[in-house]
Amino acid sequence: MNDTPRKRYVPAVGPRLKKLLMAIFVVFALLLVNAVYLGSVTLVEWLSGETYQNYFYQYMFLAHLFLGFLVLLPVIIYGIIHIKNARNRPNKRAIKAGYALFATALLLLFSGVTLTRGLPVLEIRDPAVRDGAYWLHVLTPAVIIWLFIMHRLAGRRINWRAGAWVGGSAVLLALVALAVQTRDPRQWNTVGPASGEQYFFPSLARTATGNFIDAQVLMMDEYCQTCHADTHASWKNSMHRFSSFNNPAYLFSVRGTRAMAQARDGDVQASRFCAGCHDLVPFFSGAFDDPDFDDVNHPTAAAGITCTGCHAITHVNSTRGNADFTIDEPLHYPFTFSELEPLRALNRLLVKAKPAFHKKTFLKPLHKSAEFCGTCHKVHLPVELNDYKWLRGQNHYDSFLLSGVSGHGAASFYYPDKAQSNCNGCHMKPVSSDDFGARELDDTGELQVHDHQFPSANTAIPHVLGLPPEVNLAHRDMLRDALRVDLFGLKKGARIDGQLLAPLDTGAIQLEPGQDYLLEAVLRTLTLGHLFTEGTADSNQVWLEVQVHADGDLIGASGLLDPVSGAVDEWSHFVNAYVLDK
Repeated sequence: MNDTPRKRYVPAVGPRLKKLLMAIFVVFALLLVNAVYLGSVTLVEWLSGETYQNYFYQYMFLAHLFLGFLVLLPVIIYGIIHIKNARNRPNKRAIKAGYALFATALLLLFSGVTLTRGLPVLEIRDPAVRDGAYWLHVLTPAVIIWLFIMHRLAGRRINWRAGAWVGGSAVLLALVALAVQTRDPRQWNTVGPASGEQYFFPSLARTATGNFIDAQVLMMDEYCQTCHADTHASWKNSMHRFSSFNNPAYLFSVRGTRAMAQARDGDVQASRFCAGCHDLVPFFSGAFDDPDFDDVNHPTAAAGITCTGCHAITHVNSTRGNADFTIDEPLHYPFTFSELEPLRALNRLLVKAKPAFHKKTFLKPLHKSAEFCGTCHKVHLPVELNDYKWLRGQNHYDSFLLSGVSGHGAASFYYPDKAQSNCNGCHMKPVSSDDFGARELDDTGELQVHDHQFPSANTAIPHVLGLPPEVNLAHRDMLRDALRVDLFGLKKGARIDGQLLAPLDTGAIQLEPGQDYLLEAVLRTLTLGHLFTEGTADSNQVWLEVQVHADGDLIGASGLLDPVSGAVDEWSHFVNAYVLDK
């Protein structure tokens, strides 16, 4: 008689563990239905090159995250207990398949957690790491299904009918949702309705609906900063940031324009001409037309050109300039405007985990075009403004196309080694960054974003506003060696038709003391893709400083500053333009 006590039989899946397994099956079934829908949208996007994610998709993705986190701990608990109960069973084949199934399930779940990028300890920003986690998350479900079948072949019979019902439901839901989803009611890449002219003309800008856009929607810079800190940091010192009433030069100018319009027309609508590019937030929200608009204290007065102001533009209506674009109120992820921090955190989680919808909304192909920049960097003065006739204003766009830099200017004096197809190549150079959305933009191998300071702008305003010295340093670095001064000769008597003394580099020319001479000089651009000076050429203060020395002594000068008043010598040669109203 054997007195050795027999081990108590422990089933591989006991009653309570079976309940947990059933709960896991239910959640995985829901995840399967949900994942087939999400995957089908991704597949259609890949095949078509379009993005079909919408608000419904975001809620479905939120459900995917919820179910994934919900099942994470139960799967770990079930797997540990089940392995403990079954590890000594004689069916080694089923055990090995079970081990592999559990490991693959963990890979599936933790790759999903990695892809969220919204958890502070898992903010994966490297695109290569994220791509690896994504494909692991996409492929492991198929491996799990195969391993589950292999594992269960040695156990209870698989309920194929239930599996077919879940799979059929998933496919049906995906087909119905896709049929609806691929018909996006938003009309992007089209001109806004003419009805909007009553609110925005003589600016050529329009909204997609013809109505106003809430100011809150256009003033979300701090929201953008949470993911794009480096981009925000460069933008906040840019002239786009200080384009509106927060720019003292513009404030003086537009106040005069509004006062003139009010006195002449009885309203300030003529000043809309300025607002379409400079004052997007008060303009598109409807506050700008108020003749008593507080241009100092109103919440929208100092907004400038905001992140949304540029990135919500959906169409370039023409290349006429004068803000001839269409802007639309962007669609956001759930809980964007929530005041509750848990919901705001959930919003950030959604954006980071599934950024394609965000990218479609805020970064369109038009943002990479010179035509986009030309909507505001090309200007004409309409009759409605000057009560006279059409007159040309600044025009970066046409001069860029006529330059050698664009690759189109056959009459140009110089050509770069590589032509620039748009303005961004010079004015938004890549800078190192670990922002979300940073990627390799050149051959340095670093993660980068485009510089949103737009170096080369006027250096006077940063000085007046007291911005950090490095702001103007970036502008000066961009402009360094951009021009050349060629001195051709001297004219006796300081007359254009005087006797020419040239060339100057032979040392044979002798000047007579007490005589006046006219110095013939040519300023030539070397690197610019447009005229110099451009922009607000009537107010830009650019002049040529010349000093003539003999034996170390200064004998003549032009362009010096008065040591007391700081004024420029009135005989200096200024590179500017005069705006004529009539």
